Amino acid sequence: MTALILFWISILALLHTYILYPAILKLIGSGKLINNNTYSSARELPGVSVIMAVHNEQNVLEEKISSIVSNNIPEGKIEILVGSDASTDNTNEILEKLTASLACLRFVTFLARRGKSAIINDLVRMSDKEILIITDANVLFGRETIYQLLKHFRNNDIGLVDSNMKHKGLKRSGISVQENSYVTREVETKFLEGIIWGTMMGPFGGCYAIKRKLYRDVPVTYLVDDFYINMNVILSGHKAILEPDAHVYEDVSNSLGEEFRRKIRIATGNFQNLMHFRNCICSSVPGLSLSFFSHKVLRWIGPLFMALVFITSILLSRENILFRYILGIELIILVLPIIDYLLGKIKIHIIILRFVTHFLSMNLALVVGFIKFLKGVKSNVWQPTRRNQ
Repeated sequence: MTALILFWISILALLHTYILYPAILKLIGSGKLINNNTYSSARELPGVSVIMAVHNEQNVLEEKISSIVSNNIPEGKIEILVGSDASTDNTNEILEKLTASLACLRFVTFLARRGKSAIINDLVRMSDKEILIITDANVLFGRETIYQLLKHFRNNDIGLVDSNMKHKGLKRSGISVQENSYVTREVETKFLEGIIWGTMMGPFGGCYAIKRKLYRDVPVTYLVDDFYINMNVILSGHKAILEPDAHVYEDVSNSLGEEFRRKIRIATGNFQNLMHFRNCICSSVPGLSLSFFSHKVLRWIGPLFMALVFITSILLSRENILFRYILGIELIILVLPIIDYLLGKIKIHIIILRFVTHFLSMNLALVVGFIKFLKGVKSNVWQPTRRNQ
């Protein structure tokens, strides 16, 4: 009886975080509109400091800076602060050249490798504008990105605005199609959380805007700084939302190995944030407990539920023929990534098989990330994910 209860609790938990919760959001959010108390033109916008930590980003820096300055923001309202975290390629030379031609660009060299959070913390202290846009070097802005992000800060209740990530370079041969599909669903879920309660569960760290006064220094060993910053905004009594028209563009990783490495780092940081914000599971902030538990906590501990489903299926299959079939299906699912890998070796790429591989690899990354979290994180120094694969 205990095994049966654990089986159905685990199934329900997985169904809730991946299917039921997004469906509930669509139902509640139907007909609701995003904030309409906005600035009507770029001339009305508050000043903005664009903050960026970089390490060996010579291949994208010029295009990135160009995409920022191509936004029609009045002179004097924007500054760009870039911190080079002990770069060893031509990053510093490129930034020196750009600084000479752009009055709004400030470039700071950090000689010792310190990690993104430490660099961002320092750059925020150097900034002097009302709004911060924190962004990554490989994430390119559209021509209206800054206005679309900043227009919402006319509403004093809003503290953070996320962008809408669009991926480039999708290929059938890797996992970029599956990763793009996952991110697209995440964008919709976060958008609905924002318009319903203002409790969007973490921006995509590549580009988001925040009121400077609400920024809190990220602990230097934290690996997922954007979620930490976002949760502190919500806990301050302000809203976090996603603006669908604030388009930014990124070349999505197509390598399963590269993406797996990135997701391990994110997973490790997720468990750091889970421990830090564990009290939010029972929060008095409207919508926060439901969003945090349903969207994040259940998903982060999803591998535990998957393991319980498998173990209880083995136990129940001894007495119930239905569970023998269920166990058989589970075993087939576990074998599918191997089949997908072998087919890939002969240039056969079946989309549905790759979705199974992507889903299982995400959950395996959570397991590895949890182990790394238990061992303790000494540094958040990172290596940029290879793009254009």
